[in-house]
This record gives sequence, C-alpha cells and structure tokens, in this order.
Amino acid sequence: MTVDLNFETHGDPAAPPVLLLGSLGSDLHMWDPQIHALSSRAHVVAVDHRGHGGSPAPAGPYTIADLGGDVLALLDKLGLNSVHVVGLSLGGAVGQWLSANHPQRVQTLTVMCTAAQFAPAQPWLDRAAAVRADGVASIAESIVGRWFTPELAQRDPQLVARHVEMVRGTSDEGYAACCEALSQWDGRADLARIVAPTLVIAAEQDGPTPPSTLQVIADGIAGAQLHVLSPGAHLANVEQAGAVTRLIERHIAAATPVGVSRRAVHDAGMAVRRSVLGDAHVDRAIAGSTAFTEPFQDFITRTAWGDIWARDGLDHPTRRLLTMAILTAVGNEHELDMHIRAALRAGMDPELLVEVFLHTAVYAGVPNSNRAFALGKQALADLAGAIEGST
Repeated sequence: MTVDLNFETHGDPAAPPVLLLGSLGSDLHMWDPQIHALSSRAHVVAVDHRGHGGSPAPAGPYTIADLGGDVLALLDKLGLNSVHVVGLSLGGAVGQWLSANHPQRVQTLTVMCTAAQFAPAQPWLDRAAAVRADGVASIAESIVGRWFTPELAQRDPQLVARHVEMVRGTSDEGYAACCEALSQWDGRADLARIVAPTLVIAAEQDGPTPPSTLQVIADGIAGAQLHVLSPGAHLANVEQAGAVTRLIERHIAAATPVGVSRRAVHDAGMAVRRSVLGDAHVDRAIAGSTAFTEPFQDFITRTAWGDIWARDGLDHPTRRLLTMAILTAVGNEHELDMHIRAALRAGMDPELLVEVFLHTAVYAGVPNSNRAFALGKQALADLAGAIEGST
C-alpha cells in the first residue's frame, strides 16, 4: 500500500519537471539550495519519503520498492508522466529503482552520495533497533557529523544545528524502517537496465558512500558520467551547492529538446529581468516591441537575463554595480540611466553608486563618471519627487 507523500512544488508547471528525493533522516528542505536555484527554470517537486518530514510513517519494515511506489503514486497524482529524477543517498537508491523498473517515468537520472548496495546489512539492522529503542534523536548528532566536512562544520555551526534538528524531527519508526529498506537494497544487477541519461556525483570526503562506491554505479549504467567534488561529505548538495546545481542543470539541459529548453530559459530570464528592472519598465519594453524588434527582445531576455544574470557566481546587487561601472566606462548613457533608476527603485543605497562612479573615474575617465553623477543626481531627484507626489 502506498503512502500519500508530503511534497512542495516550485517554479512554472509548464517547465521541465525535476523530482528531488532526499537522504535518510532528512526532509525536503535539505534541497533548499537547489529549489531556490532550479525553480527559475524548472518545475521542482521536492518530496519527503515515507516516515520523513511531513509524510506518514506506517509500521515497517519498508523496501526501496515501497518507497518507489510512493513516488509513482505522487507522480500520478500530479499528472506527471515523466520527470528528471535527482536523488541523494536513500533518494539515490529510490531513483535507481524507478529508472530500472519504470524507465518511461524517468527522463534523466542524477544520483549522488549513494550506492547500488548498502552492504553489509547488519549495521543497518542494528541502527534500526537502536532507533526503535532510544529514538532517532539519540543518534542525530553522529549522523549529521557524517554529512559535512569538519572544516564546514567548524565554520558554520548553525548549519550543523539546523540539520541536527532535521534528523531529530524524523519519525523513529520511519527512520528505522528505512534503515531496514537500505539493509535489503541491492540494485547492482539492475544497473544495466537503466537507460535514462545518468549523472553520478560523488564527494571526495564522503565516508558512508565514497567515490569508489559511486564508480560502481557509473560503470554499471551505459553512458553514465561521474563527477567527484571536493571538499564535500555526504550532503554534497549543501556543501557544494553551486557546483551540484550547475551539474544538474547542464545534465537536464543536455537531454531537453531545444524548443522546451529555449522556452524555459526565456521564462526564467523574464523573471530575472522583471526582478532587476521592475515590471513597469519591462511592460513598456514589451508593449513597444514590434515584429522587427521582437527577436532582439527574445535574445536579450534569454541571453542577458536568462543566462548571465541568472548565474550563481555573483548576486544581483553585485551584478547591478558591475553593470553600472561598465556602462559608465563605455559612455552608454541610455542604459546607464535605466540601471541607475532601477537600482534606486530597488532600494540600493545611493552611497554605493557614489563609490562605483568614483572608482570608474580613476580607471575609465573623469568625463564619463561626471556624466554618471549627473544621471544619478537627476534620478534621485525624480525619485524624491515621485515619493513626495504620492504622499
């Protein structure tokens, strides 16, 4: 009998669907770094396994097939015929089972910090017995101690504390029964049946599932690609959030039809464009477009906003400042005026603009920065007038 799983959805339902399946002892918030990054261009479905987070915890033992059946029932409920599956640890085992037994439901597979067999079985059975006797809270700190490298744990104790509470919030029976599922899991013989394009991610400092364990999966699935990240322990998606997200995005994009990918990038770019420039400006630009200018509007939305501005390497405030410095240097007054006004409307401190224009004066010339100060002065005056007129 399947369980009605707890889940969250994020992003555009028309975008490519990405299913996130987590680790033993986690809830769907372990995927927060990926949810935030992927939802601008994908329909993200983050799931709590049975016995985890907000999902019910029927009496065990469970099997990986049981957990996979729960996921299939959820996909049916959501009307998703096929998805891009991303699974870590326990979620990686479920992803393998889905891909081998229901290949038509899996567009691509990404597994990380997992195994095709969690052997030997006895330690898992011992852990299940300990949790039923003393509760999952009794082992929460030791479990999370394996999730992050010592360097990260020392640098960010609050991160560790949040994840300890996550483990403590897991049902005792749910955790123990999932330990029993892992004790019996052996998907090695089924790896050759997986036909979905597969990405395998390992972490160099992951004790429970080291890179050699992930190599077995990569070797067993035709065409699978293995990436080893460092530093990183068992929750590599948190410790190496940016790298993991980029690998997932590239893997999905490589298997996504060009038309779908182009539309998704355009939609993601439009969301970023509106967040940076404001709805009023973007609406005016769209309203003023013609058959002649529409290809350029599509180009800048996808390329400038959907690609460059959407990258993880710099946050939007930094990109704003960098953009204004470059526009000042090249003397592009029209674009500079637009970005100054957008930055001020978004609440940027005018003092930051002063520093940008002073710095640019040294390296790109006083006349250009003089003009930038004039544009900024007028923008501040206009903004103040607009505020005064609305009161």
